[in-house]
Amino acid sequence: MATTADLKNGLCIDLEGQYFYVVEFLHVKPGKGPAFVRTKLKNVTSGRVLERTFNSGVKIDEVRIERRPYQFLYQDDMGYNFMNNETFEQISIEKALITGVDFLKEGDIAEVVTHVESETVLFVELPIHVVLLITYTEPGIKGDTATNATKPATLETGATVRVPLFINDGDKIKVDTRTGSYLERAK
Repeated sequence: MATTADLKNGLCIDLEGQYFYVVEFLHVKPGKGPAFVRTKLKNVTSGRVLERTFNSGVKIDEVRIERRPYQFLYQDDMGYNFMNNETFEQISIEKALITGVDFLKEGDIAEVVTHVESETVLFVELPIHVVLLITYTEPGIKGDTATNATKPATLETGATVRVPLFINDGDKIKVDTRTGSYLERAK
């Protein structure tokens, strides 16, 4: 059990049955009345940010959360199977808990965020940028580059992204896993 005096950026707390990261906090001592702590909290699972004010000295539930690197092995009817790189244990994770699942390919390393006491998986986070191979795209028409035109391209994972006209089959591109957008041609 911690108090509001223990609040710091990055701390994870249990608030009304949900887990939140402390994004920002400010201890306020007004001239009149008791001191309080104004915070911005980010929901661990949904990413929603809310502002919350606590009276000074109020007890809060601190939660231990760990980020561990796991390697994606394969997908089956049970879900997505990952392996811990240190202990070689395998776990199955459902699709809803994985952010950017459309850009996940076998062998990729992802961060699995778990609640330490119960060992439950909260969510899986892919790297922000991944390099993927284009398996199919229509050929670009020469001279059609007056505007910032794009075309659909199918990636090796089966996902479709919009790419510039100069990108061809067999090219490797860098994709943002959060938005699913093309960033640049990979070298």
